[in-house]
Amino acid sequence: MTSEGYSFEELELGLTHEIERKVSEFDVIAFAGVSGDKNPIHLDEAYAASTRFGTRIAHGMLSASYLSAVLGTRMPGPGAVYMSQTLFFRAPVLIGDVVKVHVEVIELIPAKTRVRLKTVCSVGDTIVLEGEALMFVPAAEASAR
Repeated sequence: MTSEGYSFEELELGLTHEIERKVSEFDVIAFAGVSGDKNPIHLDEAYAASTRFGTRIAHGMLSASYLSAVLGTRMPGPGAVYMSQTLFFRAPVLIGDVVKVHVEVIELIPAKTRVRLKTVCSVGDTIVLEGEALMFVPAAEASAR
């Protein structure tokens, strides 16, 4: 790995990367503004108190965006391009939760320099989101240009 991420040839099965992000009030409000998702379950405590969660929850796609941060900046990193992502939301994320983002290389497709990655977000021991990403990753010679 260079400071710019990985070329396809540097990836190997089982390679992992993790980051942690604490979800703040600002993050939820900013995400609502950027995405346009102003569902009151994310923004209105009185409304959210009447839901099955009993309090406001962060946008599921906010946690999913943490996956994008890892994949686009760390592993595989710059130059890699998302082709697809599956997302299964398992549990809510609350304001103040620390989300651990874990990605793991599970398949390499040399003919097309693509990689399939297992993607998981968790809060403590609880998986809140899981899925798989498929990405195009530049070959070493393309990365050197």
